[in-house]
Amino acid sequence: MSTDQLFQQFEAFHFLRPWWLLALPAIGLLFWLARVRPSRRFELPSVIAPHLAAALTIGQEDRRRLQPVDTIAMILCLLAVATAGPTWSRVPNPLVSDTAPLVIALKVSDSMMQPDVPPNRLERAKQKILDLLKDRAGARTALIAYAGSAHQVVPLTEDPGVIKPFLEGLDPQVMPQEGDAAGEALVLAQTILQTQTEPGSILFLLDGISNSDAAIIAKGNTETHTPLHFWVFSRDPKPVDTPSGLGVGQAVTVTADARDVQQIIRNIDTTYQAALSQDEDAKWRDQGVLVAWPAALLLLFWFRRGWTMRWSAILFLAFLFQPPSNAHAEGWRDWFFTPDQQGQMAFDAKEYEKASELFQDPERKAYSLYKLGRYEEAAELYAWQESSDAALGEGMSLIKSRAYRQSIAAFQKAVDRDPLNEAAQRNLELAEYILEYIETTREQSDTSEESGIGADDTVYDNEAGRGTETQQQAGEAVPETADQWMRTVDTRTGDFLKSRFALENARGSQ
Repeated sequence: MSTDQLFQQFEAFHFLRPWWLLALPAIGLLFWLARVRPSRRFELPSVIAPHLAAALTIGQEDRRRLQPVDTIAMILCLLAVATAGPTWSRVPNPLVSDTAPLVIALKVSDSMMQPDVPPNRLERAKQKILDLLKDRAGARTALIAYAGSAHQVVPLTEDPGVIKPFLEGLDPQVMPQEGDAAGEALVLAQTILQTQTEPGSILFLLDGISNSDAAIIAKGNTETHTPLHFWVFSRDPKPVDTPSGLGVGQAVTVTADARDVQQIIRNIDTTYQAALSQDEDAKWRDQGVLVAWPAALLLLFWFRRGWTMRWSAILFLAFLFQPPSNAHAEGWRDWFFTPDQQGQMAFDAKEYEKASELFQDPERKAYSLYKLGRYEEAAELYAWQESSDAALGEGMSLIKSRAYRQSIAAFQKAVDRDPLNEAAQRNLELAEYILEYIETTREQSDTSEESGIGADDTVYDNEAGRGTETQQQAGEAVPETADQWMRTVDTRTGDFLKSRFALENARGSQ
């Protein structure tokens, strides 16, 4: 944990139930009455020899040794603090996001083709983005490409597989004009993050910033307070106008190993936790259990000879030698925790398989299956629930399994149940965006004369040429599923982006 994270947690530290701290003075008073307050000393007759009087007097030396009352006082103090609910961090909504939303702004210009960072700056930046997405699995990420103009490549999505083909298609040749419009990219990224309910960050991958754009970025950051991070891809020891001197974010230089990726993740997490602590709608995470554990360890001293009653030792031995049960290998947990509480502990420990078996709450069980990657099972379990969040979970599970049409229906169901569910609205737009891209690519490849469509090829059952496709008896093999189509469009992504960026740039110049 970095120094900045420790400082932020110290600033956010408080108690959820501070009135329990009032028990501390009462515990101190009882301890003083039982241990510290001097008792009346019994005086032996003076005729008894001093060495015999010392042998006959007991309890005087006991005050200098650890006594049961000392342990009791420490345990009670720790339990009072634990019950007061110490906390220093917020709990994000697990169904929406467990990490910060991130907008990646990638510079796609001729300067990024320099080979000083092999194979070149742009290709290395793409590789690093894929590494970052892998380490941030499940986090929402959007991609922006900019040169002389800035364009959204992919909206916020949790699926790295959606971003990868678009990322691979980026090249300076697909950009409408050469330049360095980092300020325009910042505005576009801020617009994307404004749709989010959770605090997000913007990450620039670049090799330098012009003086004019540096001023624009600094001003934009001052007005919006959006956390900015910079990833510099250059071997120049003194890159011109790099963001390290802007005072708006910490610049990380590319490395041959994964140190830069981990540093970027730490920087993003630091700013996310700091922003989350200011979110009044998020619940505080009760950390009292961290204080309760030392109290439980102190209870072990009660099993020292003379510190406990005989019946407690008998109970302990009976529990210790109890024959194991095949049905409950850890049956003792049932004495203290409900199945859902045990499932949450397993989930927090990232033991999703165990959590899915323990959870009785259907939505939590479904979310555990979702984290396991068993998306079809999760979607089926979510479908039985009546809440808007359950429909959102169903849609997320379906889109992960690339069932885009079904996911659109699920997201629409979530919006119908709760029109204020922004996460459902956002993912509905994303699913429609992906399906539109697939269908557009399918039209471009299957409806032209060059594709050789004939009576034996794939035809469509509606006028738009979209929807359910019917495979005829013979003809050239054509991918039928969305998953297959996403694998085949990589080589055409560059042409698709080039056309789209040119159209957006033309509209913006009007």
